[in-house]
Amino acid sequence: MEVLTLGGGCFWCLDAVFSGIRGVETVVSGYSGGRVPHPTYEEVCTGSTGHAEVVEVTFDPDAVSLRDLLKVFFTLHDPTTKDRQGDDVGTQYRSIVLYRGDDQREAAEEAVREVDASGVWDAKAVTELRPFEAFYPAEGYHQDYYRKNPLKPYCLFVIRPKVAKLRDSYMRMLRAT
Repeated sequence: MEVLTLGGGCFWCLDAVFSGIRGVETVVSGYSGGRVPHPTYEEVCTGSTGHAEVVEVTFDPDAVSLRDLLKVFFTLHDPTTKDRQGDDVGTQYRSIVLYRGDDQREAAEEAVREVDASGVWDAKAVTELRPFEAFYPAEGYHQDYYRKNPLKPYCLFVIRPKVAKLRDSYMRMLRAT
């Protein structure tokens, strides 16, 4: 198994998307990239901890490649907006890849170059690429949020379109239902 830590807006969105991919064993919402040990959601929301909302994706590289997971990541959030995704604003919503080792760093650098060269966005990616240091799981009510709360307004209007985009763009990668 391999572990990849990604932040691209609200962790609920990333959890919902990556949980549906074949070869992904677990997705845990949490906090990383900051300087405060064991932060709470409320602390992270202040922007004072330096942490981003992230997901820790544990996957089988024989079933799904790191490159494919990064492609999904860069398709389903706007990597060109600093400290925001849509109406979610603050450093905790920044685009970030916390890599473990040279292979992940190189794959993330290549993915950013591909995003920039694609012309899909009007601006260059501002995604932070940083070595992984620590991960702190979010509170229990944040885990698997979309599956547990599909009719909440945020789930209907923000997460559901991302899940639909995953289905439209990456059908071959979805786990059988």
